[in-house]
Amino acid sequence: MVFVTAYGDHALAAFDTGAVDYLLKPVDTERLSQAVLRLRARLSPTATDTAAGLQALLRQLTEGAHRPPPLAVLQAGVGRELRMIRTDEVIYFESDSRYTRVVYAGGDALIRTPLKELLAQLDEQLFWQVHRSVIVNHRHIAAAVRVDEGNMHLTLRGRSERLPVSRHFQALFKGQ
Repeated sequence: MVFVTAYGDHALAAFDTGAVDYLLKPVDTERLSQAVLRLRARLSPTATDTAAGLQALLRQLTEGAHRPPPLAVLQAGVGRELRMIRTDEVIYFESDSRYTRVVYAGGDALIRTPLKELLAQLDEQLFWQVHRSVIVNHRHIAAAVRVDEGNMHLTLRGRSERLPVSRHFQALFKGQ
């Protein structure tokens, strides 16, 4: 790791944690070149292919990190009830001002978890974000419909809703 900062008073702590170098802003080009050479030497001292060294380092980092299991059950207040909704039964989530609307086969409910936070807890193989305000269970998608040049929406199996797909997420639905 190479630290780049405007504060010089943390350099010793950085080196104690294994930093390869510590650069102060504004970074001098010559000093940056030296840091890159040190980093290359540390990553792969005997290998001629720096890309292979970076790939090996990336594998080490990703193997060491593990994600907790996906969220299995949501607790949602509906009136005076606290409903336990299995996430695999959810059709879609929709941002609704301060709440997130959970639509499932038994109806819908509101939870206080923001969409962005919820996305990090869901099974990424099952749930796809298709709009900044919509996450959908892909098993419930019937079709992706191109409305015009830049607009697309999803139709769902057995439901009348049409969910918007923003341009950023339209690549999920490009024909192979």
